[in-house]
Amino acid sequence: MENCATIRERQVTLSHGTTHYLEAGQGEPVILLHGVGFFSGGDYWIANMADLSRQFHVFAPDFVGWGNGDRLDVEYSFAYLVDFVREFQDAIGVDAAHIVGHSMGGWVAALFGYESPNRVETLTLVGSGGVSTRTLSTMTAFVSPTREAILAHVKETMHADEVSPVELADSWYQRTQLPGAVESYQKILNHMNNPVHRARYHLRRRLPYIRRPTLIIWGEDDKLNDLSMGQEMQSLIPNSELVIIPGGHFCPSETPKQFNTQLIQFLQRHPHRTVD
Repeated sequence: MENCATIRERQVTLSHGTTHYLEAGQGEPVILLHGVGFFSGGDYWIANMADLSRQFHVFAPDFVGWGNGDRLDVEYSFAYLVDFVREFQDAIGVDAAHIVGHSMGGWVAALFGYESPNRVETLTLVGSGGVSTRTLSTMTAFVSPTREAILAHVKETMHADEVSPVELADSWYQRTQLPGAVESYQKILNHMNNPVHRARYHLRRRLPYIRRPTLIIWGEDDKLNDLSMGQEMQSLIPNSELVIIPGGHFCPSETPKQFNTQLIQFLQRHPHRTVD
């Protein structure tokens, strides 16, 4: 594992099972929430953790059901995902943290910031979903993933010279071979693609009530979640700012230096507060 000298692998048991997380650094806690893909897990943030951990205590969990943790035998839902963040904070002994979420993780982070503002120092939403009621065609692309389909998806959505499409596609494909990985992905897609659920957990009516400082980061070439979604979020969330950086939907790993710089500067401007 890259940066393995500073990044520690842990596991924690929560009400829905045991999951893994990565931990690094000391200081104010920062929790990094990954996206929906079957290839996702806490290690999605590996390119960001070394820089962040020089100043912050960084945690990057696998949602239960993703990565190397247990699979759920119940419906995956946004309610479960929000509860996961709350439970994870309790398990690691953190009252309030800087919450960073990418894609689906950003949707979950925003819901968490709305429901539990006392557990949140700041929010950072990266290429986040949640303001569109339509189901994106890309959300059904990998129900039965093949290496070729994954490679085509990587080539279409990744926009950074330093990322090798073939190597990335191979690593994503290997993640599909973990027991229950694709089945877990299908369960959360069934929930997220349901129009009733998308309407119930829609962010548009919730965002104006978020009161924590919020940074919205978008890759300028994001082909999955259009930049207009980030602009709408910025217009709805008080005390928020939108930063556009090079890269596509996966800008934290495509252009990590630019991403890390923007995130660290934001966190430095909003240090630990007295929890309300």
